[in-house]
Amino acid sequence: MEKIDLFTLISLIVALVVILKLRSVLGRRTGDEEARLERYKTERQRQETAGTPTDNVVSMPRRERDAAAGVQGQDVAVADAEERIKDYPGLDAEVRRKLVDIAKTDPAFDPEIFIRGARQAYEMIVTAFAEGNRKILKDLLSLDVFEGFDHAIAERERRGEQVDQSFVGINKADIVESEFRGGIASITVRFVSQLISATRDRAGSILQGDPQRVKEVTDIWTFSRDMSSAKARSNPNWRLIATQSPA
Repeated sequence: MEKIDLFTLISLIVALVVILKLRSVLGRRTGDEEARLERYKTERQRQETAGTPTDNVVSMPRRERDAAAGVQGQDVAVADAEERIKDYPGLDAEVRRKLVDIAKTDPAFDPEIFIRGARQAYEMIVTAFAEGNRKILKDLLSLDVFEGFDHAIAERERRGEQVDQSFVGINKADIVESEFRGGIASITVRFVSQLISATRDRAGSILQGDPQRVKEVTDIWTFSRDMSSAKARSNPNWRLIATQSPA
């Protein structure tokens, strides 16, 4: 065998040590990497299995842009809100302008999401009134409107009457008016819905309506929300403040 000089031997040892070190570092996962991998797997599974998130009816949910607004800056968030309102169909110029005023105070406002919540609130209120459910009504109505509904329910109870009602659905829900004054936002919606409704007396005889016929009903309701301060804006709840019948 040929002799190996000392320099070559030292070089081989150093190379071996470096290779072992690289393998020990590159081939090892830290605890943080394991945690990130688990979070990634969990998130992917959630995205694959999750359906469309349900909205909170009472709150008429805000867009998930609140956090982004702080990052992007107020001007960018307002411009984004204005674009959403500009693209929303069926609004006249004055209504659109007032909705933009609302969005300048709350850039998370989105007319599409507002209408989605308003439709669900409408169904809840109409159903709760027929059932005489004051608890639900109190959460969704202003004090004045609740007192009117409460009085009508009390009169119905005094006469021993009962309403049999089935809510079929909402055909249309359109924003017809909007206002922003003194930090208070108000939006008026025209609902066209279908109901099956009949009022019975104590003996069960029908006094009004038809339990076999679908009836089209038009209601014009105004919802309001306080946006006068940061504390007020943190509460996304809109309440029904006025009802009227079409002219």
